[in-house]
Amino acid sequence: MTRTVMCRKYKEQLEGLERPPYPGAKGQDIFEHVSAKAWADWQKHQTLLINEKRLNMMNAEDRKYLQGEMDKYFSGEEYAQAEGYVPPAE
Repeated sequence: MTRTVMCRKYKEQLEGLERPPYPGAKGQDIFEHVSAKAWADWQKHQTLLINEKRLNMMNAEDRKYLQGEMDKYFSGEEYAQAEGYVPPAE
């Protein structure tokens, strides 16, 4: 049986992650309140931000910026968008 969580992003009961994606309290919070679908969507958005803004994950400031955007993304606040990105037509 799959584990479900009340997803903070989508405000509904959805399948949860298999394990915390980060160590410590932040990872545990995501594990308990973010669905696998929301996490996958964040990873796609994160990739767009890293590429568009040319973020360097070796740079502590860039990692801090990305974590702040992740917090906004999951809490429903306005978060940074990749400028000029147009999703492919389905």
